[in-house]
Amino acid sequence: MADFDAIVVGSGMSGGWSAKELAERGLKVLVLERGKDVDRAKDYTDMLTPWQTPNFDRINEDEVKQHYFRQALIADYAVHDSNKHFWVRDDEHPYETPDDKPYDWARGYHLGGRSLLWWRRAFRLGPQDFEANKQDGHGVDWPIRYEDIAPWYDHVERFAGISGSIENLPQLPDGIFQPAFELTCAESELKRRVESEFPGRNVIPARIAHLTEPTQEQLDLGRSRCQSRRQCEKGCVFGAYFSANSATLPAAKRTGNCTIVTDAIVDTLDYDVATGRISGVNVVDRVSKESRTYTARVVFLNASAIASAAILLNSTSERFPNGLVNSSDQVGRNLMDHVGGAGASGILDKFPDRGTFGRTPSGIYIPRYGNITENDKPYLRGFGFQGSGRRTSNFNGDKPGVGKAFKEGNRQPGPWRIGIGAFGEVLPYSDNRVTLHSSKKDQWGIPIPFIDCEMKENEKVLMREAGKDAHAMLEAAGCRDISSTRDRALNLTRPGNLIHEMGTVRMGRDPGSSVLNGWCQAHDVPNLFVTDGGFMASSACQNPSLGYMAFSARAANYAADIIEQGVL
Repeated sequence: MADFDAIVVGSGMSGGWSAKELAERGLKVLVLERGKDVDRAKDYTDMLTPWQTPNFDRINEDEVKQHYFRQALIADYAVHDSNKHFWVRDDEHPYETPDDKPYDWARGYHLGGRSLLWWRRAFRLGPQDFEANKQDGHGVDWPIRYEDIAPWYDHVERFAGISGSIENLPQLPDGIFQPAFELTCAESELKRRVESEFPGRNVIPARIAHLTEPTQEQLDLGRSRCQSRRQCEKGCVFGAYFSANSATLPAAKRTGNCTIVTDAIVDTLDYDVATGRISGVNVVDRVSKESRTYTARVVFLNASAIASAAILLNSTSERFPNGLVNSSDQVGRNLMDHVGGAGASGILDKFPDRGTFGRTPSGIYIPRYGNITENDKPYLRGFGFQGSGRRTSNFNGDKPGVGKAFKEGNRQPGPWRIGIGAFGEVLPYSDNRVTLHSSKKDQWGIPIPFIDCEMKENEKVLMREAGKDAHAMLEAAGCRDISSTRDRALNLTRPGNLIHEMGTVRMGRDPGSSVLNGWCQAHDVPNLFVTDGGFMASSACQNPSLGYMAFSARAANYAADIIEQGVL
């Protein structure tokens, strides 16, 4: 008799959805989280002001060098002294790369994972994204199409709460939206001028997982309207942005069917050759380092694309000597992120009498137009832009004057500044991969990941063209003093730096070239599902988290169906 009906490994963006859907279907669910529990009252620090923290919330440089030398470099916008407990200490959680191929791996090991730390952009993939691999021959064909996942996008958007606008753009399908945040006057001017000058390009409010008109279901979970404070990476006591801690995990727990165990590091999965299924999930206690095993009828891996691949590669047996469900030799391969490093910013000499109230978390989005409304591009796939138009500060401590005159002179705001940065699609390359280090292990005796990944020629061309386009759009908007990557040497973001790792356990139609089927179910072992970013067959250029949610919900309900039917 199994301990549980289902085990979910990981409690973040996708794990929370797997747990919620399975528990709501009546299954007894165990969630295993390798990090510590989170207490909203103690661990959320969004109500602290900078002057209530040491060094105005900057981490001490010595501490950065010793513990956060990667995390602070990758997510400098979000790593503060007051929330450093939400980021791993790099010296305690090592991984390695080739000397000439650095990889940036941002992580948060705690209940809710990076759902507490994400940038909250929530876009659907479009029909073109599910067809691109087949059309241009890079990667394997997705085993589903947009129409298969569209109802599940509806499902997760309705529960999570996504603010956005109806735009009727085929490459960026509309969804179930709460009202969008209003564009600033500078953003509206950019929209007007760009859409006039470039008819195939659109400037729209960013679609973002913040509540603007909470539903009764969201209120019942203790969530409330976004207060536009932009302290999001410190946790949100209002529950206004979507996280596993504010939404999916509370929903799972209220069913009475969900057990959560923290400080439980999964190292391997046991395979039973007699049944052809996973028979156990092996855990090392983070604190005591003692081992134990849990059993269930079905297992969902939601540890993240890199961590899930590492668990599978570490789970060897006579049937799977190169790693569990790895008969295709695709586990760990096809590692993708998004590519950035191109963009522009400039001053807009307009609206001197206009300002904004609050610090809205949204900004603008320019959906992909390359090879959509503008063809004959020198690259495959495409990119979108994210950015904002905000009033700058006029403060300068070196200004002459004292007393009231000095204060008044520094109180006046500066001009409006518009900035946009590109997010480009990274193709699935089989040699961009995760393996296990041949000799090095972490403090729990688990082999550390070895990540061999690089950006290639198409990504370079994408960003060169994006820099030109960004400059041209700000020129069209009437900006001055434009600083852009058009006129500088190309400096791509390193793989992992945009924190969207995907593709290491990809889905596909052929078991010989993929790991999962169209339900995120392993071809080789029917009671294993992987619904974190590892399942992605291509990266598209949109932020992927909403897709992780939709695929997780879809797979969990499919698993519940086949359990009810007696298949599992």
